[in-house]
Amino acid sequence: MLNFDVVPGRAVRDILAERKTVLEIVREAYLAHGAGRTNNPDSYFLRFDDKPADRIIALPARTAVADADIAGIKWIASFPENVEQGLPRASAVLVLNDMANGYPYALLEAAGISAARTAASIALAAAAAQATHPGDGTVGFFGAGVIARTILVYLAEAGVDVRNVLVCDPHPGSAASLVAYAESLGMAGRAVPAAEALAAGTVVTATNTGAPHLDRAPEPGQVYLNVSLRDFTPEVIIAAQNVVDDVDHCLKANTSPHLAEQRLGHREFITGTIPGLLAGEFRLDPARGVVISPFGLGVLDLAVGHWVHGTAVASGTSIRIAGFFGEEQRW
Repeated sequence: MLNFDVVPGRAVRDILAERKTVLEIVREAYLAHGAGRTNNPDSYFLRFDDKPADRIIALPARTAVADADIAGIKWIASFPENVEQGLPRASAVLVLNDMANGYPYALLEAAGISAARTAASIALAAAAAQATHPGDGTVGFFGAGVIARTILVYLAEAGVDVRNVLVCDPHPGSAASLVAYAESLGMAGRAVPAAEALAAGTVVTATNTGAPHLDRAPEPGQVYLNVSLRDFTPEVIIAAQNVVDDVDHCLKANTSPHLAEQRLGHREFITGTIPGLLAGEFRLDPARGVVISPFGLGVLDLAVGHWVHGTAVASGTSIRIAGFFGEEQRW
């Protein structure tokens, strides 16, 4: 009999509260990717002529985890105008496939998984960068949505020095909410203009911008966590040390590093990758600023999703759909 499970968002959210486990899973997935033990093809963007700000992205992938060989796909929508209706910008599902027969065996609500793996990935990189760029305890945020909130808590979980949180967001209510969240974690928080946020020891971009709007390069000791990928001008990228999760993935779709490549005609401005940084394959120069740009790898979603599914089944919080497949025999 072929099983098919659905893991609803509330169950996913409760499981993801184990943030240390998420960090460990994402670290191992990164190291597997760096060692060439994954299959992570290009992401595919569905865009709309009549809704240019909106998109739905497919991230297919395959990876081996400790107890399974899995494939699957994340299908994630980004509709920025949702915010005006009080809805989260992003929604997503994750499908997991059994590599023994190709059949999908689970469907998970995945907006939370996507946010957690994104936050864990950049938090791990920021923590590794502290060996040469320890920061000053101040983190400036551009954007104050779900991703920013999740990044903040994961930075603290990963051991990054976060004592003061500066928030720049054009939506005052969103900025105030992130400030209040930071204060609930025992940090000081304040809404500030762009110039002040950009002067923090660590700067996080978590916006939905489609074009560069920040042109100040990181100073020695500063680290820019370029999560939304398109906020910085090519000149900022060119002036900095650059760490990406995957060179081929990150240098496309007019990300800031891609614009730098178009400007220069080469990729020599890339210092290394996040897997390489985590593995200690190179050391950053403390005399130069750093930009870390994670494009987002589907293998991270798969690894976290596989663990979430197994935990949900074991705890009885998944829903098994009997007879989901119309035919389970060839004849």
